[in-house]
Amino acid sequence: MTPADPAATAPRLTRERIVATALALIDRDGLGAVTMRRIADELGVQAPSLYNHMRSKDALLDAVAESVMQQVDASAFDRLDWRAALDAWAWSYYEALVAHPNLVPHLAVSFGRLDVALARADQVYAGLRRAGWTPSRATRISAAVRYAVYGAALGSFAGGFGANAARYPNLHDIERLREQPDRVDRAALKLLIDRFLDGLDTIAPAAGPRGR
Repeated sequence: MTPADPAATAPRLTRERIVATALALIDRDGLGAVTMRRIADELGVQAPSLYNHMRSKDALLDAVAESVMQQVDASAFDRLDWRAALDAWAWSYYEALVAHPNLVPHLAVSFGRLDVALARADQVYAGLRRAGWTPSRATRISAAVRYAVYGAALGSFAGGFGANAARYPNLHDIERLREQPDRVDRAALKLLIDRFLDGLDTIAPAAGPRGR
């Protein structure tokens, strides 16, 4: 029996496979690990074959960022009041980013050239404008939420403490922080988002549900 040709049985190289492989590599080894040769090795192909799908490493990183931004849902602005919609969007954004913290630095700098990111921003801005917020405040509100989410997703506050209670005696809950970093981090972000929304309530336009 003639052995099967490995090239004939290998999965077809596609843009989607390249992006998924790059994201898995970033999650595992960080942004610095990404090279076209490394991605090709992971896929079992030659590096030049990647250029049939991606023109450069920068284009690949942007495609990976787009794939993560696809997970951000801003549709709540089509069915909920502005406060509930902002809350839903913020948490959807956070969940997408915190799943891939190593990619967050690239997401932050590539935001303005990603079609999906701009489409989500457009949804949010339109929703706030429909709720009666002025253009300047709608812009600042969406930017403030984005800053909070990126900061929270970039790294764990609670998980970043070392165990040295003797040297830092006032950090008496340090062990508790390190034991439950995800719960502490999420509670901290919730506090920030909730208080921010409370503050917006005091200056919200009068018309519409919840004083929009």
